[in-house]
Amino acid sequence: MTKDRLGVAEQLIVRSQTVVSRVVAGETLIVPVRGKVGDLASIYRFNETGSLIWKLLETPRSLEDLVAAVAEEYEAAHERVEKDVAQFVSDMRSAGLVEVRCSGIVANLLASSAREAAAAAGAR
Repeated sequence: MTKDRLGVAEQLIVRSQTVVSRVVAGETLIVPVRGKVGDLASIYRFNETGSLIWKLLETPRSLEDLVAAVAEEYEAAHERVEKDVAQFVSDMRSAGLVEVRCSGIVANLLASSAREAAAAAGAR
């Protein structure tokens, strides 16, 4: 996971606003919404681990948070879980189920740096 100079996680994983999800018979089902209609040809079904990660993403989380939670839930080594969780998040991102955003702290730092750069350029 990429970290900034202060060691603060730069990226948060958030659920896409263009999907709906339901738990049916113990399985999490995700349906992309396109043009205000559910795309029933593209329903995603998550197993127990995927469902745990999806539930954790009710609030934005860093990849590190997700890895730690899965490792704790399954009493598995962090290193072993990290690759699988990263791949699952990458797959969800490719499918448009999640997005990756800068954390508020980093976004504020980037905005501040951009303002400083613009002011310095204007002073020349």
